Amino acid sequence: MEAPRLYSTKPAQSLKPSKKIPLEEDHGKASDALPLPLHLTNALFFTLFFSVVYFLLSRWREKIRTSTPLHVVTFSEIIAILSFLASFIYLLGFFGIDFVQSLVFQPSPDVWIAEDEEEDNEVLLAKEDARMVPCGQALDCSLPPLPPAAPIVTVQKVFDEKPVTVTTEEDEEIIKSVVAGTTPSYSLESKLGDCKRAAAIRREALQRLTGKSLSGLPLDGFDYESILGQCCEMPVGYVQIPVGIAGPLLVNGREYSVPMATTEGCLVASTNRGCKAIHLSGGATSVLLKDGMTRAPCVRFGTAKRAADLKLYLEDPDNFETLSVVFKRSSRFGRLQGIKCAIAGKNLYIRFTCSTGDAMGMNMVSKGVQNVLDFLQTDFPDMDVIGISGNFCSDKKPAAVNWIEGRGKSVVCEAIIKGDVVRKVLKTSVESLVELNMLKNLTGSAMAGALGGFNAHASNIVTAIYIATGQDPAQNVESSHCITMMEAVNEGKDLHISVTMPSIEVGTVGGGTQLASQSACLNLLGVKGASKETPGANSRMLATIVAGAVLAGELSLMSALAAGQLVKSHMKYNRSSKDVSKASS
Repeated sequence: MEAPRLYSTKPAQSLKPSKKIPLEEDHGKASDALPLPLHLTNALFFTLFFSVVYFLLSRWREKIRTSTPLHVVTFSEIIAILSFLASFIYLLGFFGIDFVQSLVFQPSPDVWIAEDEEEDNEVLLAKEDARMVPCGQALDCSLPPLPPAAPIVTVQKVFDEKPVTVTTEEDEEIIKSVVAGTTPSYSLESKLGDCKRAAAIRREALQRLTGKSLSGLPLDGFDYESILGQCCEMPVGYVQIPVGIAGPLLVNGREYSVPMATTEGCLVASTNRGCKAIHLSGGATSVLLKDGMTRAPCVRFGTAKRAADLKLYLEDPDNFETLSVVFKRSSRFGRLQGIKCAIAGKNLYIRFTCSTGDAMGMNMVSKGVQNVLDFLQTDFPDMDVIGISGNFCSDKKPAAVNWIEGRGKSVVCEAIIKGDVVRKVLKTSVESLVELNMLKNLTGSAMAGALGGFNAHASNIVTAIYIATGQDPAQNVESSHCITMMEAVNEGKDLHISVTMPSIEVGTVGGGTQLASQSACLNLLGVKGASKETPGANSRMLATIVAGAVLAGELSLMSALAAGQLVKSHMKYNRSSKDVSKASS
């Protein structure tokens, strides 16, 4: 059975390159023009360079000995100086000619242009050696002679991605060297100086090594320079995740359209319904309780007494000011807030808490902690630093210390949902919601031994917003710590709902927040970049928005469960309606 076509169903038309290049044309190398082989030319210039250097130094030493002015030069010295300059320039080119050729003869990206304006497709012309084939096929480049074949045409995909095809002999040689292992894949960006080209070459090499096609993974339309050295190593493309909008979410008197990047059907629609219920009830109130990122190194001593001595020193209020000054040496925004210690035998875990401005702050606090550790080595030379992170922080792991002490932003968000909104919008009752919350989110989570998981699906909303706004998705582990509370108020007519989230870890600068798509989502929320008025204001506002969106998501999902709508809605929006038993038969 023929697979469905993803391309245009119009009849194929004759496509020609706008610029014809004779197939038999052979672009020679610059080194072909030399009268000597390249290795002999290199040896000649090496010999010339060191010979004239020795000659000039000898002459200048003789002039100094005889008090002759150095600027008075003979004809032989002029020849030697010119020879020195010529050989020096050649050696600067790092064996010259082949290197210069790679800079001068860069392949033009505009060699092939489609003339067919109606179809607007790109055309790739294959040479008679048939080395250029559609991306994704495993190749043996040492091909036997082939009969003449029609030019290979790659049709533009439905997502408007230009096909990735190696079009130069230089790229082909690099791909072969990557496949053979002589050129490390990770070094392509530094060697080529072109991140997009490096990604394309790495992608083709990967396809040849694995024999698997990456034709569905887009390459074009992304700024690979923006991720170099900070977001992703060895890229071969990017994954497309749809972004939906929930809202307007009314929090603290302001409306927000909340971007959510997800592939789970119903999630955005459900959160949007919660936003509607909150808006119709007058909005939610979100309060920031604490703002402090943590890092906890592990240090070891010879005895438990020495570990206790350092603990007492660090927790002594008289020493805090000195440690605070040392901590902030490496940052304008990092400010030490507190230090708590825990001992396990002769090992000491030191949990530093500090403010980090509008950055999420892991790097900032780590630098400050390193400053303090270096300072402590003076008074505690027997201190052995086991690791800058000893898991007492605790980062990207569910931990009671985060649930109790908090990490990042601690936020509580609440709203009173009117009884008629519960009935008409959420299709349930106040009594049913209160009972379900007690038995599911509180009792059920306790039966499961949950740690910070006394909620319905806080991580769903947190992760979707994190991906959309360039946060670290792995930090949804502790950022999703949440307890959802519901109770009837106003004589049982209305519903009071709240979410308490002690460790929301977000930032509006650094990391993935500077990428174009994620930056646009932050701009939509009005929290892009660093706050110019109050350092840290944008990241704190983002945390309150996250809590408000979680409140909306909790309200809607709990209502769907109370009304028995969950399975029905997921079958409608998140599952195929096809009868599986009939389809299989």
